[in-house]
Amino acid sequence: MGWEPLLDETGAGLTILWDIRLPRTVGAWTAGALLGFAGAVAQGLFRNPLADPYLLGSATGAAFGVAVLLLVLGAAPAAAASWGARIGMTGAAFAGASIAVAVTLALARGVQHTTRLLLAGVIVGMVFGAFAALAMFLAPELMRTMQAFLLGTTGFLGWSATGVLAGALAVTAVIGTVSSRALDALALGETTAASLGIALGPVRLLLVAVMALATGAAVAHVGLVAFIGLMAPHLVRALCKPTHRWLLPLSGLAGGVLLLGADVLARWLLAPRELPVGVLTAVLGGGYLLVLLQGRGR
Repeated sequence: MGWEPLLDETGAGLTILWDIRLPRTVGAWTAGALLGFAGAVAQGLFRNPLADPYLLGSATGAAFGVAVLLLVLGAAPAAAASWGARIGMTGAAFAGASIAVAVTLALARGVQHTTRLLLAGVIVGMVFGAFAALAMFLAPELMRTMQAFLLGTTGFLGWSATGVLAGALAVTAVIGTVSSRALDALALGETTAASLGIALGPVRLLLVAVMALATGAAVAHVGLVAFIGLMAPHLVRALCKPTHRWLLPLSGLAGGVLLLGADVLARWLLAPRELPVGVLTAVLGGGYLLVLLQGRGR
């Protein structure tokens, strides 16, 4: 955790720094940025400050997609280090996240009712989480590493995973920037957005795809990390009141800082053992959600 690798004259320290610590640090920040970005998109699209990739079921859907792919291939997340394997995991996670969001919206019958949307997301998340656990049960040889993956960990990150995460962040950032005006219009209501010339159907489909891609890419490489997408946009709004043109990148920045900070804290709390980062973010994020719910109930 210190500067010892830089002072190691054998070269082994620099190898550890370059091949392990640096990709893990950059990858953790990038995954957090994707989750923060996805949370800002979800809250703008559904006009719901409690919308979050985890609460809408897309995160567990993405985890299920990865679990099925690894079950079929018979490979653990740590062994899937090649570019092709990492891209395949991202694709499987994207498909799982897209299906989960579609099911959530179908059960909630739209996005108008906050309680119904959150309940539908919880139900879908539980079902897809059970499916992911079943896939893990069917492959006992993968159970240990899959369990760590489902609890959330940055320990599987290498340069190939970090590269795929960076590519996904670039794609979602470009599409999000282009769609920021539509999100601002949706914040005023669907009728107002339609009167401003926003094609609601295609825009919704595009934004759901962006959210699924961002969530799927993050979950594919760091597992289930809860509530980063919920907290990041709220922290940005607490500091300023930006339009979505600035809210999206700032939420990504905040999400990256949150996950990177949580990862460092998870490695420090029980050192030399490592606490799963998803467990830590779930505890902190759950408390944050309770505070938000109490504030909305007053």
